[in-house]
Amino acid sequence: MIETRLIVDANNHLGEGPLWDVKEQRLYWIDSTAAEISSCRADGSDIRRYFVPRHIGSMALREGGGAVVSLANGLHFYDFDTQTVKFIADPESDDPETRFNDGKVDRRGRFIAGTMAYDFDRYDADRGQRPNRSGALYRLDTNGSVTRLDGGISCSNGPCWSPDNRTFYFTDSYDRQMYAYDYDIETGAVANRRVFASARDLAGTFDGATVDAEGYLWSALVFGGRILRFAPDGKLDRVVEFPVRNLTSVMFGGPDLDILFVTTMGRPMWGIPQKERDKGGLFAITGLGVQGLPEPRFAG
Repeated sequence: MIETRLIVDANNHLGEGPLWDVKEQRLYWIDSTAAEISSCRADGSDIRRYFVPRHIGSMALREGGGAVVSLANGLHFYDFDTQTVKFIADPESDDPETRFNDGKVDRRGRFIAGTMAYDFDRYDADRGQRPNRSGALYRLDTNGSVTRLDGGISCSNGPCWSPDNRTFYFTDSYDRQMYAYDYDIETGAVANRRVFASARDLAGTFDGATVDAEGYLWSALVFGGRILRFAPDGKLDRVVEFPVRNLTSVMFGGPDLDILFVTTMGRPMWGIPQKERDKGGLFAITGLGVQGLPEPRFAG
């Protein structure tokens, strides 16, 4: 039996990036526009909060301790004890209209993160307006070098990989399209971008995503109040209704990797009202009958 529970009444402005760490047996997540990182146990207990100096798009834990974080002003290493950052690089330092957003680590320990247009609050799909497309997708290698993988992006979201490492999935939320790339796990290169799934006939758009042990992709349908599971061929396999309309991202975790953790936003966006009492909370879904895969740490 599927059960959805609020486990942390976080009241996040823009909760994002749930990350289950197998080593610590803890869940991390961020409040992007409040510039905060939080963590808890699988049941929502032992909550810890940390602060970063700028808007945060994503984070990943490091093998050697601490984290790598994508902030509005670039990529940084983060020390949880001192709550301080060490600058790595900002490939878009000359463009004040973009900031880093979603990111994850591949199974060779590289951090892949994309940027987004900062004018998202002015976006109005019904009037045909759209933000600029100056965002891009980047790879941070373990030696600190940064490589641009793709461009022409409005809002980077949902990076994740197939279990065999051959396919990289990525979403431009403003386009309401999810893409698949051929992925070279040895080099971190991407090629052959194609549409994997579309949300253009659905309420809402794709946001954060993860891939389960069977190779099926789970996506949070932000503004749509549902979680969608897609087969490796892109066919819609399953729909899970969700009690909060503005869910943002998903990640499997827990001792058996069979709990789907879900983040949500608590502030309005694009004029879409949010009336649910639990908006901005952290949720856990059990009984799905599916397990996830361990998330790797950044190896640099």
